[in-house]
Amino acid sequence: MLTAVALAMPALAQDAAPQPGQPVEVSVTGGTNAPSVIAVPVFAPAAEAQTTGGSTSAIGQQIAQVIASDLRSTGKFNPVGPDGIPAVGYAEAPRPSYARWTSVGASTLLTGFVEARQDGRLTVGCYLFDLTGQSELTHQGYAVDPTQWRQAAHKCSDMAYSRLTGNQAYLDTRVVYVAETGPKDNRVKRIAIMDADGSNQRFLTGGNRTVITPRFSPDGSQLVYTSYIGRKPRVILLNTDNLTERLLIPGDHISFAPRFSPDGRQVVFSMAQNGNTDLYSVSLSGGAPRRLTVTPGADTAASYSPDGRKIVFESDRSGTQQLYVMNADGSDQRRISFGGGRYASPAWSPKGDLIAFTKIGAGFRIGVMSPSGGGEKLLTDAWDDEQPSWAPNGQFVMFNRISQGSGASRLYAVSVDGGDPRLLPTPTGGSDPSWSPLN
Repeated sequence: MLTAVALAMPALAQDAAPQPGQPVEVSVTGGTNAPSVIAVPVFAPAAEAQTTGGSTSAIGQQIAQVIASDLRSTGKFNPVGPDGIPAVGYAEAPRPSYARWTSVGASTLLTGFVEARQDGRLTVGCYLFDLTGQSELTHQGYAVDPTQWRQAAHKCSDMAYSRLTGNQAYLDTRVVYVAETGPKDNRVKRIAIMDADGSNQRFLTGGNRTVITPRFSPDGSQLVYTSYIGRKPRVILLNTDNLTERLLIPGDHISFAPRFSPDGRQVVFSMAQNGNTDLYSVSLSGGAPRRLTVTPGADTAASYSPDGRKIVFESDRSGTQQLYVMNADGSDQRRISFGGGRYASPAWSPKGDLIAFTKIGAGFRIGVMSPSGGGEKLLTDAWDDEQPSWAPNGQFVMFNRISQGSGASRLYAVSVDGGDPRLLPTPTGGSDPSWSPLN
């Protein structure tokens, strides 16, 4: 468990916060997109103590390293530290000596402390300062099991990212994906889950069956995915904690490409019957599936709008793969992709403003468009980029990139604002990613 706490300020720190009515602001001038320099020194231990997660001094060093890595991965910041910059003591964490930081070249400073508690947990305190205005911008504190210090670090990173960019947090999240090992013609595929920075990975399936398209529930406690049972694709519902699973649709139906509704009560999926593939929805509480499409052809890869009122999906009813939007009950189906080429694997943004997709033409590329089909924008330009998944703040899209020749697949993330995609560290190859909601 990670619990937000009111920080007990070290001595000399009580006047660090601005006085009531005192303005706090960060001036942004010049119109540049260059990453902002932020200093991240080692988090100071209140006192050296041994915990189940290691010594408080070692944890303080590791927390700063994780924060620097997190912030660098956003593309918005150029962190300096924790090595090579001044150390900050416990009493100075909430009240920095601003003169010490003039030579570092940073515009902001993120400090913190680590303190062992009598109940066996740690308090991790985080403080963000504007070095130009010499004022505190925000602070947070968390009580956490010593073995879970990494999540506290992600929370501190999210605090700084949100305060300085105005965007919602997304760094304290998990990723589920298909881990791939073995040669190209005999791949072993297992569902794996990890923190968004690639740490704490564990396997959720054993690799005895081929698995594809894992997708998180809105609260992150469950997955739906497709598993090949007797060479037939079937939709499976999996609890991520105790790993219990069950068939979503009883019987012997061919079912695949599942995704949860925003309220977590329904799953939309594709089912093939009598040579035709249509979209259906089914309640997690049971009952018969409800048919949503009846047009000849293959309708698949459905994704709900964040308010649950509409669904985007791909269909070849026009002769080629294209994107369509309809009401959640299947009514008012209309095509939205008209940019030439084929379109696949749509995913509706958590903000509701964009739909990500795979565009198939001269290669496979990740793009975004508005829900009405306008404003198409391609985000990648590689040989084979597929299967987009949104970060919970709607600012980044994760996808898998397949290497030409070897067929090796790895996970990448790219900002909707543009820029180079970032490789996510995974111990194996990876495909079919799904980003979790914020922890």
